[in-house]
Amino acid sequence: MKIILASASPRRAEILRDAGISFSVLSSAVDETPYPHENPSQLVQRLANAKADLVAARAVGPAIVIAADTVVALDGHILGKPRSRDEARRMLEQLSGRTHSVLTGVSLVRLPDAERRQFVETTLVHFAPISDDEISRYLTSEETSDKAGAYGIQGRAGRYIPRIEGCYFNVVGLPLSHLLTSLEELGWSEQGLS
Repeated sequence: MKIILASASPRRAEILRDAGISFSVLSSAVDETPYPHENPSQLVQRLANAKADLVAARAVGPAIVIAADTVVALDGHILGKPRSRDEARRMLEQLSGRTHSVLTGVSLVRLPDAERRQFVETTLVHFAPISDDEISRYLTSEETSDKAGAYGIQGRAGRYIPRIEGCYFNVVGLPLSHLLTSLEELGWSEQGLS
């Protein structure tokens, strides 16, 4: 059974490739604006479901569609992708010396019967204190763009993260172990490995 990744994220594609999973990409673009009073968990699950549904409607033949959405949450507030360098600086200043949550909503749809699995994975990330100079240097790396919370754990920001509690791959954007369990529940097998 073929796997379709409903995401243009190079990080999600890399996680699947490194795990030996063959897949094709059919990207999905949805409005990621949070609804009023929507908490981070509700937001990521709603967006993952919307992305999965969009791609499932366009897919042809038997397949399992995988869609995901990731946010950073601090004190219940969502820190999405920064729209400017100043916003990225403010996010990093907020994260400095604190623990935040990374939540990824995942939605899988098996076609043609539309059987679905969905879940939200949460990982706690402990950030070391970061000086203004370190933040300025990090902002020049361009790693802050297109990443929830303005950082990528797999890049230079890893030096500011002494520990996490939970799935590392979730922080990158796709909780691999939980994903594999859900794929198997939908009938995918290790024969799908490349």
